[in-house]
Formats: sequence, C-alpha cells, structure tokens
Amino acid sequence: MEIKPEIADRISKLQEKFKNSGQDMGSYLDGLLYDRYLSYWDYVSLDTLLSLQKTNTHFPDETIFITYHQITELYFKLIIHEQKQIIENESLTASFFIEKLSRLNRYFRILIDSFDVMIKGMEREQFLKFRMALLPASGFQSAQFRMIELYATPLEHIVLHGNRKNFSQENSIEELYEQVYWKRGGIDLKTGEKTLTLKQFEKRYTPRFLRIAKEVKNSTMFHKYEQLEPEEKQDKKLIQAMKEFDVNVNINWLLMHMGAAHRYLSRDKETIAATGGTNWKKFLPPGFQKISFFPNLWSEEEFNDWGKQWVNHMFNSENRNN
Repeated sequence: MEIKPEIADRISKLQEKFKNSGQDMGSYLDGLLYDRYLSYWDYVSLDTLLSLQKTNTHFPDETIFITYHQITELYFKLIIHEQKQIIENESLTASFFIEKLSRLNRYFRILIDSFDVMIKGMEREQFLKFRMALLPASGFQSAQFRMIELYATPLEHIVLHGNRKNFSQENSIEELYEQVYWKRGGIDLKTGEKTLTLKQFEKRYTPRFLRIAKEVKNSTMFHKYEQLEPEEKQDKKLIQAMKEFDVNVNINWLLMHMGAAHRYLSRDKETIAATGGTNWKKFLPPGFQKISFFPNLWSEEEFNDWGKQWVNHMFNSENRNN
C-alpha cells in the first residue's frame, strides 16, 4: 500500500516526538489500533450526568430546582477556570485580560438570564413543601461562589461593610476571613448563634478557603490589574469589562436571587425563613453589603448608590409583571 507523502511526513514527526520523549511509537500505534471510536455520550459521560438529579421528594418541580443548581455550579467551574488563567499569567496583558473577562461576563450573563427558570419555572406551593426536605442545605453553601470571590479580590474588600474601615491588607488572612460579609448571613437573628447551615459550611470548606486566600494573597484579579503597566491600566475596554464583571457578580446576580426570594418567601407581608435559616433580607441586597471586587474603579457617588438603581428597576418590573 502506497503511503501518501503527507501521511509519511506525519509519521516521521511522530517518530521524532516519541524518540525525544523516550517512548515507543509502536506501542502507541497499537493503542490506536485496538481503541474503539469515541462516542458523544461516552465523552460527556451522559448516563452518569443524567443520573445525578436525585430528588428527595416526589414533587415534580424539585427536579427543576436541583438540575438548575447543578447547571449553575458547572458554570461556576468555568468561571473559576478563566479566573485562574488570569491569576497564573506571568506576562499578563490588557488584551489577554479583556478576553478572559469577556468570557467571565458571558458566563454570568447566561446565569443571570437563566434565573427565570427559578423565578418563573416552579410552583410556589411545591417549592414551599419540597424545600422542607432539604434542610439545612442552602445555596448559601455554594463553595465555588466563595472561591470566585477569593480569586477576584483581596479579603479586605469582602469584609462586612460596617466593619470594613477597621480592616486592611495589614491584617492576617485569618482575621479577615472571620469578618467576611457572608458569615453574617448564617447567623440566627433570634439567638445570635451560627445556623447549622453555616457551621456545616465552615467545617467543610474553611481550610480550603484559607489555603486559596493565602495562595492568591498578592495575585487576585484585583492585584493583577494593579500590576499592569500604567498605559495598559488605562485601557478603556479593560476598565469597562472589569466594571461589568463587578456589576454582574455583586449586583445583578444578587438581585436575581432577591427576585426568587421575593417570589417564594414573601407574600401578604409575611416573610418565610430561607432554607437553612439564612437571613436573606439582610444578606442579599447589594446596597447593604456594598461588595465590589474593584472599588478603585468606581467613584464615591457610584459606590454610595451601589445597586440602588438596579433594585428599583427590578422591583418596578416585578410589580408590572404581577
């Protein structure tokens, strides 16, 4: 059988590759010979993936609830994947930064738009019943979302707003971690004690969070921007992309959660406790916590009005739809 020149060239290159790595090309060719063709369902582990939606009740809408949260966690994985490429790049440029931010913003826009699946896609009566079988589990316990925060900005930027002025980068990682804003969301308002939801979360993830915080102490997305050359830091597209990411994560994403909580947990002046006992009315509003990954990019006026115009827009839209 005649071997075409382009095939012979590839074989020659393969021989050189395996020779340089001390490997036997013949063994790899045997592997190709014996290997079966890859199918789509095997590549994406489809059967395993579709077996993971294990509900705790017989209510049909719980399938929507668990599937949506699993999809969200997969997008969080993609977001962290892009953040790490920014953080680990030792010769970061504005163009590379912009490209990664465009992906991050795209993922969050998809997540924000998809939240209608939660807000409009389930029966309230079913939700209020099946959620009781999920205690003390809560979306509050999304470790990947907390990792997104850790990779984006130093801990002093996510300290509880009322305490933030008392802390800085001079404090230890451990001191700052104890003051992060989301911990206040896991406190029982009646007793002042930590909820089981928070206790479980801290026990499971605190070592990992502290490890990540120490690894990126001077190399979060915030730091990587600050370390750019002066002319690159002034890139208008980069600044706009960073501000868009800030708004997507710390305003729009939270407002969508508020919309869901408002729909399912509030009616006729009655407020139902969130799953896991989190204090969502104090925890979710962006104007309360004023979390910004890149506070140096915003004016004092913008920061003082953090999230207010978005809140008004959301609730006006909600009232019109009702």
